[in-house]
Order: sequence, then structure tokens, then C-alpha cells
Amino acid sequence: MTIRAFIDEHFRHFNAAALRDAAIAFEECIDSEGQMLITLAGAMSTGELGRSLAEMIRQDKVHAICCTGANLEEDLFNLVAHTQYRRVPHYRDLTPDEEQALLDEGLARVTDTCIPEEAAIRKIERHLIPLWKQADTDGKRHLPHEYLYQLIRSGTLEPEYEADPANSWLLEACAKNLPIFVPGWEDSTLGNIFTARVLDGTLSSTDPVLPGTEYMRSIAGWYRERAGDPRAPGFFQIGGGIAGDFPICVVPMLLYDLKEDIPLWSYFCQISDSTTSYGSYSGAEPNEKITWGKLGRETPRFIVESDATIVAPLIFGYILGAE
Repeated sequence: MTIRAFIDEHFRHFNAAALRDAAIAFEECIDSEGQMLITLAGAMSTGELGRSLAEMIRQDKVHAICCTGANLEEDLFNLVAHTQYRRVPHYRDLTPDEEQALLDEGLARVTDTCIPEEAAIRKIERHLIPLWKQADTDGKRHLPHEYLYQLIRSGTLEPEYEADPANSWLLEACAKNLPIFVPGWEDSTLGNIFTARVLDGTLSSTDPVLPGTEYMRSIAGWYRERAGDPRAPGFFQIGGGIAGDFPICVVPMLLYDLKEDIPLWSYFCQISDSTTSYGSYSGAEPNEKITWGKLGRETPRFIVESDATIVAPLIFGYILGAE
């Protein structure tokens, strides 16, 4: 039985039904010539979501990505150091002393997975610093993800690939020249490293990396270009936080701050295990977004309250399994 047939047969009620309904509406959005933006929060790259997301990009089911700096870099970290990652299935039982031992080994834990600092983080740092320095010398400025695209396209990383390149969503996004938006990039390992290199004088200033406001301008341009299509873009949100909050704000900005006649997002789905609570953006229900001019009364809206590492691959598998 295919994933699609399994979901059609068994996912009929509660969160399971919400998952199936969201997948069907996602499919309808792109089948009616709409485009889909996907947001990545949490640790989706370290959780190897690329195993399904890369194929979604290959088959033109995803047209733009907004992600945290961590998700941007961690897909590349895994690509070049996959065999040296360590899984810790009993992570809930670790003592503080055992956590310290992981640190002493140069292993940074993300839930049940440890990223090897030297093999992953420092390896990418050594490749990026020359690109940052060259831009600094030439007086050029680029967005954070553009440096990673440059690095991938140079081919210098290829001999160091340890994971199957077909499972890297960033490689596939680069091949498609997919628009990527990375708000708050400074709050990432590479963002910290870049700042450290400015502070120690390796780089003369922060100028080589464009700030987050440039990403807002970029996403505004992306949305404007597609708003006149038969259908406005859809919005598929994995998790909460800045990766979701940042891009969805582009519509009210265009509507209320620039007074432009722009359509609202045409589809919305959020996967979250955060329950609705006071002050919890991640747990905010989609209807609340109507009051902010992000979604409309008629916008197909879904929330699947579950683990994104389970839900997202199932929805992607459903869509990829279409006849």
C-alpha cells in the first residue's frame, strides 16, 4: 500500500484527518498554478527532513523556503559529516556529567543527534571564510544563503560529501536557484562565527553579509511577482518562531504599510506540537491571523498538532504519491 493509499484509508479523524485535508488542499493549491512557500523552524535539517523535502523541490512542489540559520547550515553540516554524527536514542536519560562528556568530545547535541564540531562546523567555516573575505575585499555584499550557494556551486565540497546528495534539500534548492529567506541569521552557528571573525579582525566589517531587512525586501519582491498569477502563494509552516512569523508578515506590510492592492496568502497549514496558550505564537490558531491581514475568511486553513518529523514526511509523501 502506498503512503497516499494508506492515508486515504486510515487518516479519517482528528489530527489524522487534518493531515490528510491539509495535504489535499496543498495539492490543489499547486495544481491550480499557485506556488508554495515552506518555512522550517526547529531542527528539521538535523532531523533529515531533506529525505522528503529534496524530492518535493525536485518535482516543483516547493517554490521558496524561509528557514532559520540553523536549518540552513545544518543541512550542509550533515552533508559533509554524516558518517561522524552520533545518535543518542537515550538522550532523555543523560546526566549533566554525560552531557559534559559529549561537549568534551566536540559533540553538540540536538535532541537525539550529535553534530561533530570539527568535522561539520569547522569544516564549513574553513570554506566560508575565504568567500566572506573576498567579498569584504571587493566591497560586495550578499545574503547569508547566497554564500552557501556560492560554496556549493564551486564544487569544492563535493569530495567531502558523506551523505547522499539526493537527500540534501539545500543542494536541490541551489540547483533550482530557489529563493531562500533566512531571518535572524545572526542567531546561528555560522552567524556567530561570522561575527567572531569581525571581532577578531579577520573581516573588516559586517558589510559582506546583508541584514535581515534585505530578506524582507526580497520576500516582498517574490510575493509581488506571484500575486498576479492565477492564485496567490500558499504558506506551509513547520513549527513556529521567526521562520514562520517573518515571511507571513509580508502581506500586511504590503497591504497596510505600502497601501498596495495585494491578495492574501491563498493557503495556510501549520504543523506544531505547541498547544494554544497565552503568549504562545507557535500555538496560535490560524484564525488569529485573519485579524492581522495575513489570511482571509475563505483561506483554506489547517493546523496539525503533532511532531513535524512525523507529519511533514507523510504530507510530502502523499503529495509525491499523486497519480
